[in-house]
Amino acid sequence: MRELVLVLDFGSQYTQLIARRIREAHVYCEIHPCTVKHDDLVRMNPKAIVLSGGPSSVYGEGAPRIDPRTFDLRIPILGICYGLQLIAHEMGGKVARAEAREYGAAKLKIDKNEGILARFAIGDELEVWMSHGDRIEALPPGFTKLASSGNTPDCVAGNAEKKIYGLQFHPEVVHTPRGREILDAFLFDVAKLSPSWTPESWVEEAITKVRSQVKPKEHAICGLSGGVDSSVAALLCHRALGERLTCIFVDNGLLRAGERAHVEKTFRDHFKLDLVTVDAKSQFIDALKGVTDPEKKRKIIGRVFIECFDVESHRISAKLEAKGESVKHLVQGTLYPDVVESVSFKGPSAVIKSHHNVGGLPEKMRLSLIEPLRELFKDEVRAAGETLGMPREMLWRHPFPGPGLAIRCLGEVTDERLTVLRAADTIVTDEIEAAGLYARVWQAFAVLLPVRSVGVMGDERTYEETCAVRAVSSVDGMTADWSQIPYETLAKISNRLINEVTGINRVVYDISSKPPATIEWE
Repeated sequence: MRELVLVLDFGSQYTQLIARRIREAHVYCEIHPCTVKHDDLVRMNPKAIVLSGGPSSVYGEGAPRIDPRTFDLRIPILGICYGLQLIAHEMGGKVARAEAREYGAAKLKIDKNEGILARFAIGDELEVWMSHGDRIEALPPGFTKLASSGNTPDCVAGNAEKKIYGLQFHPEVVHTPRGREILDAFLFDVAKLSPSWTPESWVEEAITKVRSQVKPKEHAICGLSGGVDSSVAALLCHRALGERLTCIFVDNGLLRAGERAHVEKTFRDHFKLDLVTVDAKSQFIDALKGVTDPEKKRKIIGRVFIECFDVESHRISAKLEAKGESVKHLVQGTLYPDVVESVSFKGPSAVIKSHHNVGGLPEKMRLSLIEPLRELFKDEVRAAGETLGMPREMLWRHPFPGPGLAIRCLGEVTDERLTVLRAADTIVTDEIEAAGLYARVWQAFAVLLPVRSVGVMGDERTYEETCAVRAVSSVDGMTADWSQIPYETLAKISNRLINEVTGINRVVYDISSKPPATIEWE
């Protein structure tokens, strides 16, 4: 049985990061909103609880709370920022507005090396990252001050008997260099957990779960795009179901150069999956004719994908029914951040762009969902893929958007413009790889702009389109900085694009970060 650490979310922007840090220590954890009912919390049987930070003041109107019975469960509890203030407020201490707020770097001095600070020496000074306007004025009965900062006397506190501790800073962020040691002390010294949640153990458990979900003579289908998520989900379900899994690859004509051949060779020839390829290029291009609005593009692509997938799935179903078998399940590559977002205490995020996936299929097709990756973050998906034997170059390919080149081809999408963009994108990737930068860059690609400009080639006037080169550095794609590609590499890219790709006579480099821009242009 896996040991569960429960992270209760009070609206912190770092809640998912807390979970990632705990999982990096090979301990399984889940995020739930702080509004989870007490009976449900008890039923989950957590071995430890972490209370996240949040934007509220504990004494403010409508401030989030938890059931006070939580503190009597004899479960180790760690409060971070707002979490510490909530512990103090609920257990008889006093929280008030600080005279001097603390945002950013601060120095922490260790007063007592016990509990979550047992791995440090008295008098040690640590760099920590603060983000708070309130502070503890009086600790609850039974609590002891363990560390202080310049503006926060009770910066770390704990009750050793109840195994309840709190920090006024954020140990989960990289700006707290030794934060990992603090979290490890809570997990392994205080809560006595074991680092047993590994990619190998997760894969074994997931395969068993899929097998139990699919009854004999039942089959599953999977929309395989060739991306990391759908590929790992497909391979895992293939291990569980064998020939009872059929993967459908829809060639929409919006793919990278050689993508179809790559997917077919990898999954049909190497991994021996039952793979069906649907050539739907004409349907997609026809549906996108004359469309320039990016949201309309995404919705059209999603709709046509569902139509193509639906037709092929019915064909597969009819074939199986003739043998007394049936398609009952749909495999999706849903990841944990999507699950967390749907139940976030902060509520749903504003829709910046519609996401293209097969989310509309289950209701339409009445298939039960198999989501083997729904408890994994992106880096954990890659680790699972390595365990399953997927080639590293496939696992670490740069992300590619669901709508494909359609949202990198600004303006109307045509066969001619896609041919230009596909050639340009190949050159960008080739030069990034040749410069040894591919692994250091999160994503690098070309964007074809509907902007024509005058140029001169061979003493003749040209009037052709502009290509934007985009390269960003990121950890998870939620935020990103533009990559400072060496001028020499940019010069090679520009020279090749203009000389080798007919239709481009000007190249620009995108130096905007996310936010305020997004990674993709549409």
